[in-house]
Amino acid sequence: MEEYSYPIDVDWSTDEIIDVVAFFEAIEKAYDEGIVASELKGKYRSFKVVVPGKAEEKTIFKEFKSNSGLESYAVVKLLNDADEDDVIRI
Repeated sequence: MEEYSYPIDVDWSTDEIIDVVAFFEAIEKAYDEGIVASELKGKYRSFKVVVPGKAEEKTIFKEFKSNSGLESYAVVKLLNDADEDDVIRI
C-alpha cells in the first residue's frame, strides 16, 4: 500500500474519519485490482454523509489526487454508470 496522507477534517468524529478513509481505500482498490460497484457504492454513500456538499467533495478529491495521484472523480463517474455487480477498475 502506498504511503500518503488522506484528506481529513479535524472537526470530523472518529467514525466519520473511518468512513472517509474507507472510501479512499476503495478508490485505491479500484485502481489496484478492481472493486465491485455495490461495495464502492456503500462506501461512497457513507462518505457523502460526512461530506454532503459538492464543493467540499471536489476539494477533498483534489487533495487526495495531489497526495496519491489517484482520481476519485473518475471512479465515482464509472460508479454512476455501473450495475451493482459490475467490477469498477481503472
